[in-house]
Amino acid sequence: MPTITCIDDLKRLYRRRVPKMFYDYAESGSYTEKTFRENTSDFDEIKFRQKIAVDMSNRSTSSHMLTQKAAMPVALAPVGLTGMQHADGEIKAALAARDFGVPYTLSTMSVNSIEQVADATNTPFWFQVYTLNDDDFMRRLMARAKDANCSAIVITLDLQVLGQRHKDIKNGLSTPPKPTLKTILDLSTKWRWGLGMLGAKSRTFGNIAGQVEGVSDPTNLAVWTNEKFDQALDWDRVKELRNMWDGPVILKGIMDPEDAKQAVNAGADAIIVSNHGGRQLDGALSSIRALEPIVEAVGNKVDVYMDSGIRTGQDILKALALGAKGTFIGRSYIYGLGALGQPGVTKALDILQKELDVSMALCGRTSIDQISRDMLMMPNDFSTRWS
Repeated sequence: MPTITCIDDLKRLYRRRVPKMFYDYAESGSYTEKTFRENTSDFDEIKFRQKIAVDMSNRSTSSHMLTQKAAMPVALAPVGLTGMQHADGEIKAALAARDFGVPYTLSTMSVNSIEQVADATNTPFWFQVYTLNDDDFMRRLMARAKDANCSAIVITLDLQVLGQRHKDIKNGLSTPPKPTLKTILDLSTKWRWGLGMLGAKSRTFGNIAGQVEGVSDPTNLAVWTNEKFDQALDWDRVKELRNMWDGPVILKGIMDPEDAKQAVNAGADAIIVSNHGGRQLDGALSSIRALEPIVEAVGNKVDVYMDSGIRTGQDILKALALGAKGTFIGRSYIYGLGALGQPGVTKALDILQKELDVSMALCGRTSIDQISRDMLMMPNDFSTRWS
Protein backbone atom coordinates (compact mmCIF):
# COMPACT_ATOMS: atom_id res chain seq x y z
CA MET A 1 0.00 0.00 0.00
CA PRO A 2 1.52 3.37 -0.98
CA THR A 3 1.87 6.12 1.60
CA ILE A 4 -1.11 8.46 1.26
CA THR A 5 -0.55 12.08 2.25
CA CYS A 6 -2.87 14.05 -0.05
CA ILE A 7 -6.01 13.76 -2.17
CA ASP A 8 -3.94 13.24 -5.32
CA ASP A 9 -2.47 10.07 -3.78
CA LEU A 10 -6.00 8.72 -3.37
CA LYS A 11 -6.81 9.73 -6.93
CA ARG A 12 -3.90 7.70 -8.34
CA LEU A 13 -4.97 4.62 -6.40
CA TYR A 14 -8.61 5.20 -7.38
CA ARG A 15 -7.70 5.26 -11.06
CA ARG A 16 -6.03 1.86 -10.80
CA ARG A 17 -8.90 0.17 -8.97
CA VAL A 18 -12.11 1.44 -10.61
CA PRO A 19 -13.36 0.58 -14.12
CA LYS A 20 -12.47 3.20 -16.71
CA MET A 21 -16.05 4.24 -17.46
CA PHE A 22 -16.69 5.12 -13.80
CA TYR A 23 -13.34 6.84 -13.35
CA ASP A 24 -14.08 8.91 -16.46
CA TYR A 25 -17.62 9.59 -15.27
CA ALA A 26 -16.24 11.27 -12.16
CA GLU A 27 -13.10 12.78 -13.65
CA SER A 28 -14.59 14.70 -16.57
CA GLY A 29 -16.44 17.85 -17.54
CA SER A 30 -18.58 18.87 -20.47
CA TYR A 31 -17.25 19.67 -23.96
CA THR A 32 -13.65 21.03 -23.77
CA GLU A 33 -13.56 20.68 -19.95
CA LYS A 34 -12.26 24.24 -19.59
CA THR A 35 -14.48 25.04 -16.60
CA PHE A 36 -13.73 21.63 -15.08
CA ARG A 37 -10.00 22.46 -15.10
CA GLU A 38 -10.37 26.08 -13.95
CA ASN A 39 -12.46 25.03 -10.96
CA THR A 40 -9.22 23.78 -9.44
CA SER A 41 -6.57 25.96 -11.12
CA ASP A 42 -8.23 29.27 -10.20
CA PHE A 43 -7.58 28.56 -6.52
CA ASP A 44 -3.87 28.95 -7.32
CA GLU A 45 -4.29 32.68 -7.95
CA ILE A 46 -5.26 33.24 -4.30
CA LYS A 47 -2.42 33.58 -1.80
CA PHE A 48 -2.39 33.52 1.99
CA ARG A 49 -1.12 36.21 4.34
CA GLN A 50 1.08 34.41 6.87
CA LYS A 51 1.03 35.56 10.50
CA ILE A 52 3.57 34.75 13.22
CA ALA A 53 3.80 35.07 17.00
CA VAL A 54 0.14 34.14 17.41
CA ASP A 55 -1.04 31.69 20.07
CA MET A 56 -1.98 28.65 17.96
CA SER A 57 -3.04 26.37 20.81
CA ASN A 58 -6.62 25.20 21.37
CA ARG A 59 -7.48 25.20 17.68
CA SER A 60 -10.78 23.90 16.33
CA THR A 61 -12.20 23.37 12.85
CA SER A 62 -15.73 22.70 14.15
CA SER A 63 -18.63 24.62 12.69
CA HIS A 64 -22.31 24.31 11.75
CA MET A 65 -23.98 23.73 8.37
CA LEU A 66 -27.65 24.61 8.59
CA THR A 67 -28.44 23.47 12.13
CA GLN A 68 -26.09 20.50 12.04
CA LYS A 69 -22.83 20.56 13.94
CA ALA A 70 -19.90 19.65 11.71
CA ALA A 71 -16.34 18.63 12.55
CA MET A 72 -15.35 21.07 9.81
CA PRO A 73 -17.42 23.19 7.39
CA VAL A 74 -17.53 20.45 4.76
CA ALA A 75 -20.38 18.29 3.50
CA LEU A 76 -20.22 15.34 1.11
CA ALA A 77 -21.89 16.50 -2.10
CA PRO A 78 -24.49 14.47 -3.99
CA VAL A 79 -22.76 12.31 -6.61
CA GLY A 80 -24.71 10.10 -8.98
CA LEU A 81 -23.67 6.46 -9.40
CA THR A 82 -21.57 6.52 -6.23
CA GLY A 83 -22.46 2.84 -5.80
CA MET A 84 -20.63 2.09 -9.03
CA GLN A 85 -17.39 3.57 -7.71
CA HIS A 86 -17.40 0.96 -4.93
CA ALA A 87 -19.92 -1.66 -3.87
CA ASP A 88 -22.60 -0.02 -1.69
CA GLY A 89 -20.76 3.25 -2.20
CA GLU A 90 -23.49 5.54 -0.91
CA ILE A 91 -23.84 3.54 2.30
CA LYS A 92 -20.09 3.52 2.89
CA ALA A 93 -19.76 7.26 2.19
CA ALA A 94 -22.69 8.04 4.49
CA LEU A 95 -21.19 5.94 7.29
CA ALA A 96 -17.82 7.64 6.92
CA ALA A 97 -19.47 11.08 7.01
CA ARG A 98 -21.53 10.11 10.08
CA ASP A 99 -18.52 8.81 11.98
CA PHE A 100 -16.34 11.80 11.04
CA GLY A 101 -19.07 14.28 11.90
CA VAL A 102 -19.94 16.01 8.62
CA PRO A 103 -23.18 16.06 6.60
CA TYR A 104 -23.75 13.54 3.82
CA THR A 105 -25.95 14.29 0.79
CA LEU A 106 -27.52 11.40 -1.14
CA SER A 107 -28.20 11.88 -4.86
CA THR A 108 -31.52 11.03 -6.48
CA MET A 109 -29.40 9.15 -9.05
CA SER A 110 -27.78 7.00 -6.38
CA VAL A 111 -27.31 3.26 -6.64
CA ASN A 112 -28.22 2.60 -3.01
CA SER A 113 -31.75 3.82 -2.29
CA ILE A 114 -32.84 6.32 0.35
CA GLU A 115 -34.18 3.46 2.43
CA GLN A 116 -30.98 1.40 2.19
CA VAL A 117 -28.85 4.33 3.33
CA ALA A 118 -31.25 5.16 6.16
CA ASP A 119 -31.34 1.55 7.38
CA ALA A 120 -27.54 1.31 7.36
CA THR A 121 -26.73 4.63 9.01
CA ASN A 122 -29.59 5.21 11.49
CA THR A 123 -28.81 8.93 11.40
CA PRO A 124 -30.24 11.90 9.46
CA PHE A 125 -28.66 12.82 6.13
CA TRP A 126 -29.47 15.29 3.36
CA PHE A 127 -31.18 14.31 0.10
CA GLN A 128 -30.69 15.90 -3.31
CA VAL A 129 -33.51 16.11 -5.86
CA TYR A 130 -33.60 17.21 -9.48
CA THR A 131 -36.21 19.54 -10.93
CA LEU A 132 -38.32 16.90 -12.66
CA ASN A 133 -41.69 17.65 -14.23
CA ASP A 134 -43.43 14.61 -12.72
CA ASP A 135 -45.16 16.00 -9.61
CA ASP A 136 -46.44 12.61 -8.49
CA PHE A 137 -42.93 11.14 -8.51
CA MET A 138 -41.46 14.24 -6.84
CA ARG A 139 -43.99 14.16 -3.99
CA ARG A 140 -43.48 10.45 -3.43
CA LEU A 141 -39.70 10.90 -3.53
CA MET A 142 -39.81 13.66 -0.91
CA ALA A 143 -42.21 11.62 1.23
CA ARG A 144 -39.73 8.75 1.12
CA ALA A 145 -36.97 11.16 2.16
CA LYS A 146 -39.11 12.36 5.06
CA ASP A 147 -39.84 8.77 6.13
CA ALA A 148 -36.09 8.08 6.03
CA ASN A 149 -35.55 10.99 8.44
CA CYS A 150 -33.66 13.14 5.93
CA SER A 151 -33.07 16.49 7.60
CA ALA A 152 -32.76 18.73 4.51
CA ILE A 153 -33.42 18.73 0.78
CA VAL A 154 -30.92 19.96 -1.81
CA ILE A 155 -32.66 21.00 -5.05
CA THR A 156 -30.34 21.03 -8.08
CA LEU A 157 -31.31 23.84 -10.46
CA ASP A 158 -28.72 23.61 -13.24
CA LEU A 159 -29.77 20.38 -14.97
CA GLN A 160 -32.75 21.35 -17.12
CA VAL A 161 -30.75 20.03 -20.06
CA LEU A 162 -27.77 17.72 -19.84
CA GLY A 163 -24.32 19.02 -20.77
CA GLN A 164 -22.54 16.55 -23.06
CA ARG A 165 -19.62 14.69 -21.54
CA HIS A 166 -17.73 13.10 -24.40
CA LYS A 167 -16.10 10.38 -22.31
CA ASP A 168 -19.42 9.00 -21.06
CA ILE A 169 -20.64 8.57 -24.64
CA LYS A 170 -17.42 6.95 -25.83
CA ASN A 171 -17.33 4.59 -22.85
CA GLY A 172 -21.00 3.60 -23.17
CA LEU A 173 -21.65 4.58 -19.55
CA SER A 174 -24.36 2.46 -17.94
CA THR A 175 -25.25 0.91 -14.61
CA PRO A 176 -24.56 -1.93 -14.42
CA PRO A 177 -21.91 -1.91 -17.20
CA LYS A 178 -22.98 -3.46 -20.50
CA PRO A 179 -21.00 -6.62 -21.29
CA THR A 180 -19.12 -5.35 -24.36
CA LEU A 181 -15.66 -6.69 -25.24
CA LYS A 182 -14.06 -3.38 -24.27
CA THR A 183 -15.81 -3.36 -20.90
CA ILE A 184 -15.08 -7.01 -20.17
CA LEU A 185 -11.37 -6.50 -20.85
CA ASP A 186 -11.30 -3.51 -18.50
CA LEU A 187 -13.27 -5.27 -15.76
CA SER A 188 -10.93 -8.26 -15.93
CA THR A 189 -8.18 -6.03 -14.52
CA LYS A 190 -10.41 -4.63 -11.75
CA TRP A 191 -10.99 -7.86 -9.83
CA ARG A 192 -11.16 -6.15 -6.43
CA TRP A 193 -14.00 -3.93 -7.67
CA GLY A 194 -15.78 -6.87 -9.28
CA LEU A 195 -15.67 -9.07 -6.19
CA GLY A 196 -17.19 -6.28 -4.15
CA MET A 197 -19.98 -5.78 -6.66
CA LEU A 198 -21.01 -9.42 -6.43
CA GLY A 199 -22.33 -8.74 -2.92
CA ALA A 200 -23.67 -5.22 -3.50
CA LYS A 201 -27.20 -4.43 -2.31
CA SER A 202 -28.00 -2.63 -5.58
CA ARG A 203 -26.49 -2.20 -9.05
CA THR A 204 -28.92 0.21 -10.67
CA PHE A 205 -30.69 3.48 -9.77
CA GLY A 206 -32.10 2.52 -6.39
CA ASN A 207 -34.35 5.55 -5.94
CA ILE A 208 -36.08 5.10 -9.29
CA ALA A 209 -36.15 1.37 -10.02
CA GLY A 210 -39.55 -0.03 -9.08
CA GLN A 211 -40.94 3.45 -8.40
CA VAL A 212 -42.05 4.34 -11.93
CA GLU A 213 -44.66 2.33 -13.82
CA GLY A 214 -43.34 0.72 -16.98
CA VAL A 215 -39.71 1.48 -16.19
CA SER A 216 -37.62 -1.47 -15.11
CA ASP A 217 -34.37 -2.02 -17.01
CA PRO A 218 -31.44 0.45 -16.75
CA THR A 219 -31.81 1.71 -20.33
CA ASN A 220 -35.43 2.70 -19.75
CA LEU A 221 -34.47 4.35 -16.47
CA ALA A 222 -31.93 6.58 -18.20
CA VAL A 223 -34.39 7.51 -20.95
CA TRP A 224 -37.16 8.26 -18.43
CA THR A 225 -34.88 10.46 -16.34
CA ASN A 226 -33.67 12.50 -19.30
CA GLU A 227 -37.24 13.02 -20.48
CA LYS A 228 -38.36 14.19 -17.03
CA PHE A 229 -35.85 17.01 -16.54
CA ASP A 230 -38.04 20.12 -16.41
CA GLN A 231 -36.92 22.35 -19.28
CA ALA A 232 -39.72 24.80 -18.42
CA LEU A 233 -38.29 25.40 -14.94
CA ASP A 234 -38.71 28.96 -13.68
CA TRP A 235 -38.69 30.60 -10.25
CA ASP A 236 -42.41 29.98 -9.75
CA ARG A 237 -41.74 26.28 -10.30
CA VAL A 238 -38.83 26.43 -7.85
CA LYS A 239 -41.24 27.79 -5.23
CA GLU A 240 -43.65 24.92 -5.94
CA LEU A 241 -40.87 22.39 -5.43
CA ARG A 242 -39.76 24.16 -2.27
CA ASN A 243 -43.30 23.93 -0.91
CA MET A 244 -43.32 20.15 -1.37
CA TRP A 245 -40.89 19.92 1.56
CA ASP A 246 -41.58 21.26 5.04
CA GLY A 247 -37.97 21.31 6.24
CA PRO A 248 -34.78 23.17 5.31
CA VAL A 249 -34.11 23.56 1.58
CA ILE A 250 -30.76 24.24 -0.08
CA LEU A 251 -30.77 25.46 -3.69
CA LYS A 252 -27.76 24.24 -5.69
CA GLY A 253 -26.34 25.58 -8.94
CA ILE A 254 -26.23 29.33 -8.25
CA MET A 255 -23.57 31.15 -10.32
CA ASP A 256 -25.06 34.63 -10.69
CA PRO A 257 -25.77 37.29 -8.02
CA GLU A 258 -29.25 38.01 -9.41
CA ASP A 259 -30.09 34.30 -9.34
CA ALA A 260 -28.89 34.23 -5.74
CA LYS A 261 -31.39 36.96 -4.86
CA GLN A 262 -34.15 35.02 -6.63
CA ALA A 263 -33.19 31.92 -4.62
CA VAL A 264 -33.66 33.89 -1.40
CA ASN A 265 -37.09 35.04 -2.61
CA ALA A 266 -37.99 31.44 -3.47
CA GLY A 267 -37.53 30.44 0.16
CA ALA A 268 -34.06 28.91 0.21
CA ASP A 269 -32.51 28.32 3.61
CA ALA A 270 -29.08 28.12 1.99
CA ILE A 271 -27.61 28.22 -1.50
CA ILE A 272 -24.66 26.45 -3.12
CA VAL A 273 -22.43 28.35 -5.54
CA SER A 274 -21.80 25.54 -8.01
CA ASN A 275 -21.24 24.96 -11.72
CA HIS A 276 -21.89 21.22 -11.29
CA GLY A 277 -18.20 20.48 -11.19
CA GLY A 278 -17.76 21.82 -14.72
CA ARG A 279 -20.13 19.15 -16.04
CA GLN A 280 -22.84 21.44 -17.41
CA LEU A 281 -21.99 24.84 -19.01
CA ASP A 282 -18.43 24.63 -20.27
CA GLY A 283 -16.90 28.12 -20.42
CA ALA A 284 -18.66 29.30 -17.25
CA LEU A 285 -16.67 30.89 -14.45
CA SER A 286 -15.12 28.68 -11.83
CA SER A 287 -17.14 28.51 -8.63
CA ILE A 288 -14.40 30.18 -6.59
CA ARG A 289 -14.44 33.22 -8.91
CA ALA A 290 -18.23 33.44 -8.72
CA LEU A 291 -18.37 33.10 -4.94
CA GLU A 292 -17.63 36.56 -3.50
CA PRO A 293 -20.10 38.62 -5.61
CA ILE A 294 -22.86 36.16 -4.66
CA VAL A 295 -22.00 36.45 -0.96
CA GLU A 296 -22.18 40.24 -1.29
CA ALA A 297 -25.52 40.03 -3.12
CA VAL A 298 -27.36 38.04 -0.43
CA GLY A 299 -25.62 39.36 2.69
CA ASN A 300 -26.78 37.51 5.81
CA LYS A 301 -30.16 36.47 4.41
CA VAL A 302 -29.07 32.88 3.77
CA ASP A 303 -25.96 30.80 4.23
CA VAL A 304 -23.83 30.57 1.11
CA TYR A 305 -21.97 27.32 0.47
CA MET A 306 -19.64 26.48 -2.39
CA ASP A 307 -18.61 23.41 -4.36
CA SER A 308 -16.60 22.50 -7.48
CA GLY A 309 -12.83 22.24 -7.53
CA ILE A 310 -11.98 21.64 -3.86
CA ARG A 311 -9.04 19.26 -3.57
CA THR A 312 -7.23 20.53 -0.45
CA GLY A 313 -7.91 21.94 2.97
CA GLN A 314 -6.35 25.16 1.71
CA ASP A 315 -9.07 25.37 -0.96
CA ILE A 316 -11.65 25.09 1.82
CA LEU A 317 -9.91 27.87 3.76
CA LYS A 318 -9.87 30.17 0.73
CA ALA A 319 -13.59 29.62 0.10
CA LEU A 320 -14.39 30.37 3.75
CA ALA A 321 -12.25 33.53 3.66
CA LEU A 322 -14.23 34.72 0.63
CA GLY A 323 -17.47 34.42 2.56
CA ALA A 324 -18.68 30.82 2.22
CA LYS A 325 -20.22 29.38 5.38
CA GLY A 326 -19.40 25.88 4.26
CA THR A 327 -18.18 23.79 1.35
CA PHE A 328 -19.19 20.61 -0.46
CA ILE A 329 -16.74 18.04 -1.79
CA GLY A 330 -17.50 15.49 -4.49
CA ARG A 331 -14.51 14.14 -6.39
CA SER A 332 -12.21 14.43 -3.35
CA TYR A 333 -14.20 11.83 -1.42
CA ILE A 334 -15.03 9.74 -4.50
CA TYR A 335 -11.29 9.22 -5.04
CA GLY A 336 -11.04 7.86 -1.50
CA LEU A 337 -14.13 5.69 -1.88
CA GLY A 338 -12.97 4.12 -5.13
CA ALA A 339 -9.49 3.58 -3.77
CA LEU A 340 -10.23 2.12 -0.34
CA GLY A 341 -13.97 2.06 0.32
CA GLN A 342 -15.26 3.56 3.56
CA PRO A 343 -11.75 3.97 5.06
CA GLY A 344 -10.79 5.91 1.93
CA VAL A 345 -13.58 8.42 2.48
CA THR A 346 -12.45 8.81 6.07
CA LYS A 347 -8.87 9.27 4.86
CA ALA A 348 -9.96 12.00 2.42
CA LEU A 349 -11.81 13.85 5.18
CA ASP A 350 -8.87 13.49 7.55
CA ILE A 351 -6.44 14.88 4.94
CA LEU A 352 -8.66 17.87 4.27
CA GLN A 353 -9.21 18.60 7.96
CA LYS A 354 -5.50 18.49 8.77
CA GLU A 355 -4.64 20.76 5.82
CA LEU A 356 -7.37 23.18 6.88
CA ASP A 357 -6.22 23.14 10.51
CA VAL A 358 -2.51 23.74 9.80
CA SER A 359 -3.10 26.39 7.15
CA MET A 360 -5.59 28.21 9.36
CA ALA A 361 -3.07 28.23 12.21
CA LEU A 362 -0.25 29.59 10.04
CA CYS A 363 -2.57 32.41 9.01
CA GLY A 364 -3.02 33.27 12.70
CA ARG A 365 -6.53 31.84 13.13
CA THR A 366 -7.58 29.23 15.65
CA SER A 367 -11.30 28.82 14.89
CA ILE A 368 -13.60 28.92 11.89
CA ASP A 369 -15.36 32.09 13.07
CA GLN A 370 -12.02 33.96 12.92
CA ILE A 371 -11.56 33.33 9.20
CA SER A 372 -11.87 36.53 7.13
CA ARG A 373 -10.94 37.98 3.78
CA ASP A 374 -7.94 39.88 5.12
CA MET A 375 -6.18 36.51 5.38
CA LEU A 376 -5.88 36.52 1.60
CA MET A 377 -3.82 38.25 -1.05
CA MET A 378 -5.39 38.03 -4.49
CA PRO A 379 -5.60 39.81 -7.85
CA ASN A 380 -7.73 42.96 -7.67
CA ASP A 381 -9.83 41.73 -10.59
CA PHE A 382 -10.18 38.11 -9.46
CA SER A 383 -14.00 38.24 -9.40
CA THR A 384 -14.48 41.07 -11.92
CA ARG A 385 -12.08 40.22 -14.73
CA TRP A 386 -15.03 39.23 -16.90
CA SER A 387 -17.93 41.55 -16.13
